[in-house]
Amino acid sequence: MNSSFDKLSETEENKKRKLWRKLFLLNLCISFILVGLFWLPSKLVQLQKFLDSPSVDVPGEGKMAKNEKKKVEPIPVQPKNLLNTRIVTVNASSEKEYVYFNFSNGKPVKIHDSSSLEWDLAFRRSKIITNGGASSKFGKAGLIDLGPLGFDTVTEVPKDNYVVDVSTRTDTENPVILKPYSYNYLTHKLKAKQNVYAARTADNKFAKFQLLDFYCDNKEVGCITIQFVYQKSGSNSFLKSSGDFSPASAGIAPPVKSTTSTF
Repeated sequence: MNSSFDKLSETEENKKRKLWRKLFLLNLCISFILVGLFWLPSKLVQLQKFLDSPSVDVPGEGKMAKNEKKKVEPIPVQPKNLLNTRIVTVNASSEKEYVYFNFSNGKPVKIHDSSSLEWDLAFRRSKIITNGGASSKFGKAGLIDLGPLGFDTVTEVPKDNYVVDVSTRTDTENPVILKPYSYNYLTHKLKAKQNVYAARTADNKFAKFQLLDFYCDNKEVGCITIQFVYQKSGSNSFLKSSGDFSPASAGIAPPVKSTTSTF
C-alpha cells in the first residue's frame, strides 16, 4: 500500500512540476510578446523621429558643408596604379529638398529639372537616390552594392545590371541603398556601413563610392561624407593608363579637404 501511495505522490509531484514549468514558459513567452509589441514599435518611432528631426545651425541646402572643426585626415597610401580618391562632405540636412551631386566635378549642382543629366546622386539627410528609373526619365544612373570591401581593392566595376530607382507609395528610392547605415539604439547614432557601391552615372560612365559619415560639425544628421573615384574616360576600370602616371601621383596621396564653396 505504501509503495502504491508513494508512486501516486511522485506522479502528482511530477504533474505539478510540469504544470509550473509550462506556466513559467507561457509567462516568459507572453513577456517577450509584450516587449515586442510595446518596446520595439516605440524604438522604431524614435528612430524615425531621429532621422526626420530638423538639423540646427547647419549651412543652407545645396552647399558644401564647412569642415573647419573636423581634423582633415590624409587619404591612406593608395596604390600608384589607381586613380586618385576624392573625399567630399555634402550638406543634405533639408528634410524636404534633395541636394544633387555630380561625380565629374565632385560637387553639388543646382538642378531646375530632375530629368537633367547634370546630376548622378541626390542626398536628403540619410536618403540617397540616383538619376535613373523613377527619379529621371533620361538618366542612366544606377547602383550595385559590392559589399563591405576595402575601397582600394575595387579596381573595376560591372558594366551592366545596375539597379535604378523605383516608385513607392510616397516617394522614390533605390533598393540598393535603402539603409546605408547601422543604428545604435543605445546612443541613437548612425554609423556608415563599410559597403562599397559601384555607380553608373547619368551619362553612362562609372564611379565607385563609400560612405564615411552622416554628421555635421554640430553633431546633427545631414552632412554626408563620401569617398569616391570617378572614371571620366567611360571605362569601368579605375586603374591608371600609362599616360596618367606622374611623380606626384606615385607616392602618398595628399589630403583632400571638403570644398566650402557655395552657390
